[in-house]
Amino acid sequence: MILGAAVRVFARQGFHTCRVSDIADEAGVAYGLVYHYFPSKEAILDTLFLERWDVMLTAIADADAASAPPREKLRAVASFILDSYRHDPELMKVIIVEVTRAANTFGRTHLGKIREAYGGIARIVKRAQEDGQFRGDVDASFAAQAFYGLVEQVLTTWIFEDAPVSPTEIERVKAEVVQMICGGLEASASAPAPSTPATSHLLE
Repeated sequence: MILGAAVRVFARQGFHTCRVSDIADEAGVAYGLVYHYFPSKEAILDTLFLERWDVMLTAIADADAASAPPREKLRAVASFILDSYRHDPELMKVIIVEVTRAANTFGRTHLGKIREAYGGIARIVKRAQEDGQFRGDVDASFAAQAFYGLVEQVLTTWIFEDAPVSPTEIERVKAEVVQMICGGLEASASAPAPSTPATSHLLE
């Protein structure tokens, strides 16, 4: 109940401008009860982020383990993230605005956890490169960052437009994100010959 109230307050007021008492009021509980479970509002945000992020890491691992072409694996990852927004847009707004895109203490604190997601996506790309399905002259880590960054930018646009997104639009975006990334990664006769890719230093 407290976590649900926190999501609504953080999404509506922003993390830095709200108080623990605002969360208590939203939840309809005594101020002290919030502190019984969480020592601070920072601890509440940590819990919200880590619980949801761990679910996403599991979804990425499940997609990687599936017996499916790499394009379908990446579609499964994109689908999980975009469907998460459809099911709980306020929570996704909090995670994106207050954590993953925040150049502050929270963003730096959870950078290792955020990198785990990039690493999981990069493994999907790397295996596809080793199998000859994706071209080998693109750094897998960079491709993973581009893939996740594209999905997150779409979500950011939706968040700031603050308008309902139809299921049809979400399905369209899933297909187009995968097409844009995989279209540039898939091996073809016209693609440059595989070479040793430069190591990506983004997020290192």
